[in-house]
Amino acid sequence: MSWQFELVAGPFGFTEGPAWDGETLLFTDIPNNRIMRYDPKSGESSVFRTGTNGGNGLMFDPQGQLYGCEGDARCIARYDADDTTTVIADRFEGKRLNSPNDLAFDKQGRLWFTDPRYGDRTDDLELGHESVFRLEEQSDGTWSIQRMTYDTTKPNGLLISPDQKTLYVAQSEYGEDKKRELRAYPILEDGTLGEHEVLHNFYPHRGIDGMCLDTDGNIIATAGWQQSGPGPMIYVFAPNGRVLETHPMPADRPTNCTFGDDDLQTLYVTASGCLYRVRTERKGYLIFPPCC
Repeated sequence: MSWQFELVAGPFGFTEGPAWDGETLLFTDIPNNRIMRYDPKSGESSVFRTGTNGGNGLMFDPQGQLYGCEGDARCIARYDADDTTTVIADRFEGKRLNSPNDLAFDKQGRLWFTDPRYGDRTDDLELGHESVFRLEEQSDGTWSIQRMTYDTTKPNGLLISPDQKTLYVAQSEYGEDKKRELRAYPILEDGTLGEHEVLHNFYPHRGIDGMCLDTDGNIIATAGWQQSGPGPMIYVFAPNGRVLETHPMPADRPTNCTFGDDDLQTLYVTASGCLYRVRTERKGYLIFPPCC
């Protein structure tokens, strides 16, 4: 069945990071350093938070606390209820992070995030790699940081499978002979990652930016662009990488997606500075609010 996307908010600057809070949809407006809120009941959009330092990916932890990737501040931030912001990680081995992009929580409350550096901002890099990291809160309230991947360049969207056994990573480096892949890394019993499997190769076209999961463990991903290939698209992948569905987007360069509404069957998509939605037969899998 063809999906009929509806424009519900925008245009803004550059939209990303959709996250459902149980009643409304939050998303980032990166160049305007703010988080927006869309209320599906009223159809109105409003500013939820400002001063987000180029905030990109957003995610709730299992308890409903909001976290974000602040690209310009090069940190992972927690957005507290009293409107304060707490930086929980901005360095690895004493060196500044590159530009945290997207994040995901596992059921243990550990925070996984990608740390690429896109564009021309390379003159101030301190790390010699672009990796996936994992944060774990300690008893004193600080967070330990661990490097998880050693073979990624420009990692972008990421997910933890519902059974907690697989880390999905969008490897999204652009340029000739650069890899644009959907990868699956097994999460081993000791907490480290095994060798990745390439589930889908998008080269030479635009690969995945952001993605989310449904309750069957399928991956719903934003990818593609108008300048080459099949165009801007929502892909639905089975856990083994089989393409189950493709749905053309009415806007170029879709950036990210998540499920929302009371039944978690509406897919919200950020693209071209706007927010879109479409009703689906799929049910979203979210760490918060709990989907099942």
